[in-house]
Amino acid sequence: MTEAVQYITNQQGERVGVLLDLETYHRLVNPAASNEELLTGLSLEELQALANSQLALAEQTQLGDLLAQNAEGQLSADATATLDRLLTQVDNLNILKTRARYTLQQLYGVLA
Repeated sequence: MTEAVQYITNQQGERVGVLLDLETYHRLVNPAASNEELLTGLSLEELQALANSQLALAEQTQLGDLLAQNAEGQLSADATATLDRLLTQVDNLNILKTRARYTLQQLYGVLA
C-alpha cells in the first residue's frame, strides 16, 4: 500500500513537489463528492423545490386531528400507530429539507 502523500525533493533536500494517491487527489479537486450530507445529482430547481416542500394537505389535516385527539387522551392503538407514522414522515421530510438547504448553500451559495 502506498502513502497518501509523497514529496519530491531537489538535490538540496528541499521539497519541490508532491505526489498524491488518486483517492486523495479526487478528494482535493472535488470536495463535494466526499460530503455525504450533500444531495448531489439534483438540479438547482429540484433542490429548491425539495427545500420548500411540505407534508401533503390530507396528511397535515390528519396529523392535526390526531394531535388534538392525543392531547385529549382519546387515541386508539391504531390511531397512535398512524400518529407515530406521520410524525416519522415529518421528521424525515425535515431532514431532507435541511439537507437540500445545506446543499444549496454549499454548492450554489443560495440560502433557501
